[in-house]
Amino acid sequence: MIRQEPHPMPRLALYAFVVCALSAAAAVVSFVQGSWLGVLWVLVAGLSSNMCWYYVRRARLNR
Repeated sequence: MIRQEPHPMPRLALYAFVVCALSAAAAVVSFVQGSWLGVLWVLVAGLSSNMCWYYVRRARLNR
């Protein structure tokens, strides 16, 4: 049986994931404090999430 090692996550996908996680946390904090600025953070989280999936998928297709 051939065992394949897992490939590391591409660097840009990792950065996008970190931005997504931090902006989601910022959105929660903003909404808890009663600020509508959380809407902007939700949009940033959505954009960075899409970027993360794009870079992961592109790296898989290149292999």
